[in-house]
Amino acid sequence: MKRLNELIDCSYDIEISGVKSDSREVEPGDLFVATKGFFCDHFDYVDDAINNGAVAIVADRVVDSDVISVIVSDVNDTYHEILKKFYDEVDDYFNIIGITGTDGKTTTTTIISRLLDDCCYMGTNGCCYKDFVLGLSNTTPDISQIYNIMTILQCENCKNMSMEVSSEALLHKRIDGLQYNIVGFTNITEDHLNIHKTIENYISSKSRLVDLLKNDGIAVFNCDDSNITEIVKKCKCNYYTYGVDESADFRICKVLCNENGSKFEIIFKNNTFSISSPLFGLYNVYNVTLAFIVAYLMGKNSVEIIERIRTLDVISGRFERLDFGQNFTIILDYAHTENGIENILSNIRSIYGNSRIITVTGSAGGREKEKRSGMGKAVFKYSDYSIFTMDDPRYEDVNSIIDDLVGDYIGNNYERIIDRGSAIRRAMLLANEGDVVVILGKGRDNYMAIEDRRLSYSDYDVLKEYFSS
Repeated sequence: MKRLNELIDCSYDIEISGVKSDSREVEPGDLFVATKGFFCDHFDYVDDAINNGAVAIVADRVVDSDVISVIVSDVNDTYHEILKKFYDEVDDYFNIIGITGTDGKTTTTTIISRLLDDCCYMGTNGCCYKDFVLGLSNTTPDISQIYNIMTILQCENCKNMSMEVSSEALLHKRIDGLQYNIVGFTNITEDHLNIHKTIENYISSKSRLVDLLKNDGIAVFNCDDSNITEIVKKCKCNYYTYGVDESADFRICKVLCNENGSKFEIIFKNNTFSISSPLFGLYNVYNVTLAFIVAYLMGKNSVEIIERIRTLDVISGRFERLDFGQNFTIILDYAHTENGIENILSNIRSIYGNSRIITVTGSAGGREKEKRSGMGKAVFKYSDYSIFTMDDPRYEDVNSIIDDLVGDYIGNNYERIIDRGSAIRRAMLLANEGDVVVILGKGRDNYMAIEDRRLSYSDYDVLKEYFSS
């Protein structure tokens, strides 16, 4: 609890129980700050906030209400200042690491949280620290929710935060006000263009993460990614690069991947670090390397980092091999972009050789249709048989989505099954000894988005029920 005149320069000595910028989250006793987003002016929802119990409003114009209001010139900056005061500057207590990119954010941030001591993970899989687990509605939540989580984690003696940072959060300035110790970039390929419209806008949104670094903060860039090199050219902060390119500060070399994981070396200055990782594929070599660099720059002993990498557990829903006693391989993965699908299927093809690959996949509705053709081509390129199905169709017709995925492909080595559970069961029936069944798109998601509802659904549960029955 704080008094309003403790949070902002005013004469109102009333008690404030919470600070919100989303009117839907306002509870009785809260202060509502009418911030301005990229697409949304929250001033339009002042009345809703008042109806939900807001006892005071901060805005950049006059509020037509008897509720106490304070007018400021820059409402967004004021919001961040208020949050810092309300939460007793709890963010200064933490070392905050932000990872962005099209693919690999969840894997990399999860690995970082396991390499560092007293470190939480925040992202697609919620917020996790020891026994504390909290589901999140967004990959990167609003800064007010982050502050609230920080107060809980501080009491749990958590000191470090490894956070996924989405392009939407950066575009909507959802985390402006946070300052990062280290930020890392995995890769940038076309995604979310329904929101960003062009790849240039998408890259620009990603690059904003560098602007949120502390004065002595460090950025880490994948120099093998041409889109990221565009950000590096404009970067004025302290930074390091990584990749197989000989110009990389942390150079990846001598890579050997098989079905049991990967071995490779990282060369930095006069040091060579030999890495053995249980995580599969070249793309995970990049993810592990970025996580290694972050932990190394945070001062963690390299010997201990290497040992923790060697003993990493499987990351839920990311190249997760499932064993129900079957005589073929089942792989569950979240890949849902052309690049992600290309990465996982090409690596499976190179490692599993002549094994028959059966792929089950779809594409989310209400999102950019332009990427579906490339996704479908990647599936057909590496799969012997494909089953196209639903993946969060929302208000789109699933058959139309599948039409976009199939494109002008001519062949009889695929089928369409609208219901995802039925599609997975069909793949199980088709699989023979030695085959590889790859189920892509939802990983360990526990819902299916149909129209405006989130219905209970899990790929894993479908498989578990299939084999148990």
